[in-house]
Amino acid sequence: MDASDYVIEMLNITKDFPGIRANDDITLRLRRGEIHALLGENGAGKSTLMSILFGLYQPEQGVIKKDGREVKIHNPNDANALGIGMVHQHFKLVHNFTVLENIVLGVETTRHGFLKMEGARRRVTELSQEYGLMVDPDARISDITVGMQQRVEILKMLYRENEILIFDEPTAVLTPQEIDELMRIMRGLAAQGKSILFITHKLNEIKAVADRCTVLRKGRCIGTVDVSATDKEEMSEMMVGRRVAFEVPKAPANAGSAALIVQNLSVRSKTHAKPLVNNVSFTVHEGEIVCIAGIDGNGQSELVYALTGLIRPDAGRIFLGDSEITHASIRKRNDYGLSHIPEDRHKHGLVLDYTLAENLILKSYYKPGFQRHGFLRFDQMYRYADALIEKFDIRAGQGAHTVARSMSGGNQQKAIIAREVDKGPELLVAVQPTRGLDVGAIEYIHKQLIAQRDAGKAILLVSLELDEVMNVSDRILVMYEGEIVGEFDPKTTSVNELGLYMAGAKRQPVPGKEEIA
Repeated sequence: MDASDYVIEMLNITKDFPGIRANDDITLRLRRGEIHALLGENGAGKSTLMSILFGLYQPEQGVIKKDGREVKIHNPNDANALGIGMVHQHFKLVHNFTVLENIVLGVETTRHGFLKMEGARRRVTELSQEYGLMVDPDARISDITVGMQQRVEILKMLYRENEILIFDEPTAVLTPQEIDELMRIMRGLAAQGKSILFITHKLNEIKAVADRCTVLRKGRCIGTVDVSATDKEEMSEMMVGRRVAFEVPKAPANAGSAALIVQNLSVRSKTHAKPLVNNVSFTVHEGEIVCIAGIDGNGQSELVYALTGLIRPDAGRIFLGDSEITHASIRKRNDYGLSHIPEDRHKHGLVLDYTLAENLILKSYYKPGFQRHGFLRFDQMYRYADALIEKFDIRAGQGAHTVARSMSGGNQQKAIIAREVDKGPELLVAVQPTRGLDVGAIEYIHKQLIAQRDAGKAILLVSLELDEVMNVSDRILVMYEGEIVGEFDPKTTSVNELGLYMAGAKRQPVPGKEEIA
């Protein structure tokens, strides 16, 4: 193929961080008008490579070419000037601004110190119609769905006339219907001549929209394949170096006695009248995985905070086995046998400036194995950390001495899972346990969850990943606007059916409670 057919060429890119080579002599070529997927396990270097293209990092070696001409990209402004835009995994929107204000932010038109929005409004309306991205320009970001926020991020790129669009894990927080819609939008953008780089862990999505796929493993480029001619199994094997089971085999659940009983739990909002959690009751038994499914922001987080002691509920009771823990301290709950894989690994999962070894004993440092007369036993701590690093395949440049902040998000997640699962809890509350992880790590964690279940432990899983919900859970509870609106058996329901309940389009009648028409 002629070099002129490539809109972007990243040639022999190398990037080092302390103790680790994130990108090792990687070459990636993007064709005009194609959707090019970038696939790789955690720590493979995908986000680093895209951050170099967007000007957030500078490579040690290698060159970047745009339309066959070498360019220097020192920062995101340089990238935008070259027509390169990026939708980050965590959207970069100002929540109390309107849609229109967010789109023009940084490229505003002013006259005599006053904003001129009429032209911007016309242009945004035109772009919305042209690309099928209908969104109210006057809506406040805080009032629109996550799927709509994503449209705003795409419109931001189009408004800046970006020709090369980078999507970083774009479907992490979307419903099945919103994912289908995004795939349609991406195909439409490519048909209009845009070139798309698409970072994802989800092989189904690559098969659905991508033309070609470049696979990275441990910082090296394994190869680029035509998606239509390559099956999912081949791509996953390229990614992790072995065959991967997409559905973890599991025997039927053998549910025992109640491990977690939640009765009429409510959590009030500090800002508005509608409760965040509204009179929720359910039970999780020993030897089963119960999953709470729902779109982000429907009370799942507040429910978990109340269960794990991060906030006090306003009403209701919580029992762990025979012990009431409604008002128990977090340590007391840990000692009773509750483990928690939190949704926000930085805020609630790790002390980022501690070493990996220190983070792995955060919940057990006071126990006899790790301290004597109030002094930490460092030899025991590092021995324990080394064992968990090996067992859970945690990749860290300086082993147990690595500062948690310097690790990749996926490896930070593995560290938390190692700490919480290794305790052998009676109840494991796992919130988005595989968010941001590759298929190999996901397979491993799913096996861990099922092994815990088969050992008679109770698992409460909170997940936005519907493949995970369907494959791993024994029962599914759907949450919408703070209430449980349906209970399902994954063997007899469909993803689309769940999607309707998650979006509030359907709800099951609650026994003893009249449905409001």
